[in-house]
Amino acid sequence: MPYYLYRVTEQPFRQLAKLTDFPSFKEASAEAKRLRRETDLTDGTLIKVIFAANELEAEDLLNQVREKEPLTGDDW
Repeated sequence: MPYYLYRVTEQPFRQLAKLTDFPSFKEASAEAKRLRRETDLTDGTLIKVIFAANELEAEDLLNQVREKEPLTGDDW
């Protein structure tokens, strides 16, 4: 399964734009870091790497709302 690179824009509504895909995480991660460093990203715009079987699954995963992780150490 490939690693997909997406530009995710939150404003005025969530938009996904596939940039490219890579066969390995190392290549995808390096390109994502380069894009984050060299591209002028506006507020609410992210570069995301997602592992999925195809573009449809990648976009579905990117659109899912994830629950926040529980805080540790605050269980008095």
